[in-house]
Amino acid sequence: MKRSILPLAVVLTVGWLCLADSADAGQRKLLRGNARNQSPCYPWHGQYYNAQWGMPLALVVPPTAEKQTNWSWGVGGTRIDPIRHQFAPAYSGPGPYNPSGFRPMPPQPSDTRQMGVYYIRGPW
Repeated sequence: MKRSILPLAVVLTVGWLCLADSADAGQRKLLRGNARNQSPCYPWHGQYYNAQWGMPLALVVPPTAEKQTNWSWGVGGTRIDPIRHQFAPAYSGPGPYNPSGFRPMPPQPSDTRQMGVYYIRGPW
């Protein structure tokens, strides 16, 4: 009797772990799909430009990256935000650029979004 319970417990545990892993993969796929659907609704950049480039800078991260951490001053100053945008490989070249729509980086930035560098997932 005891010998038959142990293999059954092992099989049930392995089955539960496999189901939990596939549910986690499904959740990640759903999050990536939501990011793809929401990205046309939001600009890829913020309201600040990078001082060295004179325009917002896209920092390309691996396509599996889903979240980014933003830091700021004060209580609750750490935020974890989704990375919604994907770098499009069919880039046709620079378009019209109007620098008057962006603010320069403040002398003492209070948030990492004020640095003018914004995450975009890579296409590979």
